[in-house]
Amino acid sequence: MSAIQELAEAIAGREPDWQVDAKCNDGTGALVELFFSEQIDDIAAAKGFCGDCPAREPCLAGAQERREPWGVWGGELFVNGRIVAQKRKRGRPPKIRPEEGAPQAQTA
Repeated sequence: MSAIQELAEAIAGREPDWQVDAKCNDGTGALVELFFSEQIDDIAAAKGFCGDCPAREPCLAGAQERREPWGVWGGELFVNGRIVAQKRKRGRPPKIRPEEGAPQAQTA
């Protein structure tokens, strides 16, 4: 389905065909909090929910095209428009630390 068709369906108030078949589309919106949660266990549950979903591939492709800022789409976690392997807890040090002896940023 082209982007023009998707836009036409959105304007007409219809969902793209693949969204009708999505497991997360229960018609109530009750699962929204699960797919946009900050909790690591909720993110894992949302990813698992997508595992055998018939709409997984078009969902993921659409999210990549739109550069979704966050949430679980097509079984993948998006953070700042990029797919990340896993959510890290707050307050943890960066994954890549500066080299020893490298110049540090000065604070005023």
